[in-house]
Amino acid sequence: MKIVGIDPGSGIIGFGFIELTKNTPKLLDAGVIRTVIGDTVANRLADVYDSLQELLAEHKPDIAVVEKLFFSQNVTTAMTVSQARGVILLALQKANVEIYEYTPLQIKMAMTGYGRATKAQMQEMVRVHLGLSEIPKPDDCADALAAALTHITSIRVQ
Repeated sequence: MKIVGIDPGSGIIGFGFIELTKNTPKLLDAGVIRTVIGDTVANRLADVYDSLQELLAEHKPDIAVVEKLFFSQNVTTAMTVSQARGVILLALQKANVEIYEYTPLQIKMAMTGYGRATKAQMQEMVRVHLGLSEIPKPDDCADALAAALTHITSIRVQ
């Protein structure tokens, strides 16, 4: 089974493709989609859609895990990230990928057992779970991999 984790953002979208074979997760590909700062919102959203479509066509995941949004103060950021998240969900739906969503709290609990885990703790757990020699960078990429790994944990629990 192939799983893609996605960490939505307005300028940087993290992604991570993992293959689960014999109950062992293996990293296939990970990185970020960057949009051009200063470009129109419409162009940035189109770039996200096109880039994600290419990645989905290349890796053909069975499942996608998208981090749910949580914003308590900055409404402007919440709006732009929500727009990008909508485009991400559309691309996944059009590619016939089964979609799951987890909150940041659920992801932190699944990865570390602690809902207030730091970025460094999360990154280290991603490294350990995937047997990597180094922490995945940038943060958005590690967050996307954590989302995918959370779903694997969820499957195991069920």
